[in-house]
Amino acid sequence: MSEAQAELFDGPDLDEVLWQAWKAMELPEGYRAEIIEGAIEVSPTGRYSHSQIVFMLREALAEFLKGGDFAPRNDTNVIHENRAWVPDLFVIARDPERYVTDDGLGLTAAGVRVVFEVTSPGKRSRDRDRIRKRREYARAGIPVHVIIDDHDDQGAVTLFTGPRPDKADWEDIHRVPYGTEITIPEGPAKGFVIGEAITGPKRG
Repeated sequence: MSEAQAELFDGPDLDEVLWQAWKAMELPEGYRAEIIEGAIEVSPTGRYSHSQIVFMLREALAEFLKGGDFAPRNDTNVIHENRAWVPDLFVIARDPERYVTDDGLGLTAAGVRVVFEVTSPGKRSRDRDRIRKRREYARAGIPVHVIIDDHDDQGAVTLFTGPRPDKADWEDIHRVPYGTEITIPEGPAKGFVIGEAITGPKRG
C-alpha cells in the first residue's frame, strides 16, 4: 500500500466516513447501531433477563435521584468525537438541553456522570460490553462506569472510577459477586447501592 493509500485508511478521514455511514443508517425496529473503537456495531435489543435488570436499575435510580438535578436515561445516543454509543442506562442532567449535539442525534458524553452496561450473551456481545465499551467510556472521561454482568461466573457487578482517557483505562476497578452490595462513590448518584434488588440474589 502506498503512503497516499495509507493516509486514506488512517486518521480522521476514516472516522468521518464511519460517522457519515452511521448517521445514514436506517435499522429495523429492535436493533441499534454504535460506533465502537473504529467500527460500526449493530446489535439487537436485549433478552428478558437483560431488560429486567435494566428496568429494576432504572426504577431504583429514578427514585434515588428524584427531586434532584440529575436523572437516568436510556435508548439515547451518547456521542463523543465521532463515536456513538447506546448505553443501557446513564445519568445526566434532568434538563440536558445544553448537552444535545448540534445535529440533534444525541447527547454529548461530556454531560454523562455515570454509565451502566448490562452484558448480553454471546462472546462478541460480552467482549463489546466488557472490553471495547469500557475503553471507550474511559477515553471519553466519564467519571463512573458500572458493568452488571449476568455472564461472569455466577454473576458480578464491576465498578470503574478514575477514568484515564490517555490510556483508555481506569484507576480503580472493584468487582463483587451478585449478592454483595456495591455503592456508587461519587457524583450525583453517590450513595446509590446496587444489590440483590437489582441483580437478584447470590447464585450457586
